[in-house]
Amino acid sequence: MAGQAVLGALLCALRAGAGSPDPEGAWPAAPLRCPGRCVCAADLLSCAGLGLQDAPAELPEAAADIDLSHNALQRLRPGWLAPLARLRALSLGHNQLAALGRGAFANASGLRRLDLSSNALRALGRHDLGGLGALETLLLFDNRLAHLDPLAFRGLGALRRLYLGCNELAAFSFDSLHGLSASRLRTLDLSSNRLARAPVPALAALPAFLKDGLYLHDNPLPCDCRLLRLLQRWRQRGLSAVSDFAREYTCLAFRVPSSRVRLFAHSRVFENCSEPPGGLEQPEQQREVQVGARLTLHCAASAPARRVAWVSPQGELLVPPGAPDRSVEVLANGTLVIASVQTWHEGVFVCLATGPGLQHNQTHEFNVSVHYPQPAPEAFNTGYTTLLGCVVGLVLVLLYLFAPPCPGCRRCSRRTCCRRRGPRTPSPLQQLSAQSSVLSATPPDAPSRKASMHKHVVFLEPGRRGLDGRVQLAVAEDFDLYNPVGLRFKVGSASTSSTGSEGL
Repeated sequence: MAGQAVLGALLCALRAGAGSPDPEGAWPAAPLRCPGRCVCAADLLSCAGLGLQDAPAELPEAAADIDLSHNALQRLRPGWLAPLARLRALSLGHNQLAALGRGAFANASGLRRLDLSSNALRALGRHDLGGLGALETLLLFDNRLAHLDPLAFRGLGALRRLYLGCNELAAFSFDSLHGLSASRLRTLDLSSNRLARAPVPALAALPAFLKDGLYLHDNPLPCDCRLLRLLQRWRQRGLSAVSDFAREYTCLAFRVPSSRVRLFAHSRVFENCSEPPGGLEQPEQQREVQVGARLTLHCAASAPARRVAWVSPQGELLVPPGAPDRSVEVLANGTLVIASVQTWHEGVFVCLATGPGLQHNQTHEFNVSVHYPQPAPEAFNTGYTTLLGCVVGLVLVLLYLFAPPCPGCRRCSRRTCCRRRGPRTPSPLQQLSAQSSVLSATPPDAPSRKASMHKHVVFLEPGRRGLDGRVQLAVAEDFDLYNPVGLRFKVGSASTSSTGSEGL
């Protein structure tokens, strides 16, 4: 019994691990395992730094991000990415790839980012990057690239960032961009190469958003007056590709490698430049429009263009018939029409014109400013304002005449008056003194008769007549002239007030 129980348990475990057969009776195939020594986590596969000389033969179908960098890969088999429909990012940097070959990425239609940096690539053929229609970022810096096929990047219609720095390129076609679409490309890194020629008309014809991401520093460019003025204009406009690396822009003064000087620092090299500034680039046109108004922009090329495309301020590519929501229309002749302008239409619209009749691609920039309509100012009514002024003045007069001031105002007014008042009002004693004669209490011939410090004798004019017609003023011994509280008037006899009265 014990043996049968153990056997049953093993059969159950085996059936649970293998699953149940399908209706046809066949067991389903087991999922692909993670390659040996690699690390798999959800949709990530990392085989970096394992010294691999060839890519793994079997890769998980669910892998969306594969890292095979820092290995010793020397070649890529055609169709090796066939089963990886979900692949979005592939890193092959820091390997020993000398060539790609046709069909290396034939089935990577969903790939968005490809890193081929720090390899040994010497050239790119016309079909080496075929099948990468959705690619947005391509890293090819730090290789040995010396040659690019004229259509090496053809088919990369969604490419936005291309890094070709630190290579051995001696020339680059700025007219065709080797098959790239100038309407989508935002970054083009050509720094630290061997570029000995930079066609100024082709550079000036590039759209503004690509000029902002065009890196040309650390190249043996000739010290050309037109190139200097073009780069100076880009620097004044604040284009980051020039302003951020201004010290690293160099040129050859005498066409020998040892004569390399800094482009923006050595003005003595450009002393004999007689070409007038301007004329290299067409200045952007300024357009002001109100919200809700109609806007029409004409892409006027110097010759009939075979293809005209517009780029909106948001970076959207606009070709006939226009935007999917029909808010922006592009006519067959290349004219852009916005029936009802809104605030999000503000910015720079760029027109790209290409054709066999044009010497190079032409661009036209329109800086659109959108503002709300302002209401018309009302007419100035003189009669109304005069009447209003009269009413306000009448109200103020009535308030001044009849409105009683507040208690606080009274106190304040009283204090102000007290402060501004002149000399103090004389006291009654002072008024009397002003009308009388003040005699000394001690005559000079009688030194024995001394008066106290505060004793004064005052005789008043006869304002009130008594028995003898005089009024006597009684003064106390301690009378203070400045405190006349104890002053008393009384009517007396002639004998009482006769002292000193003969002198009146």
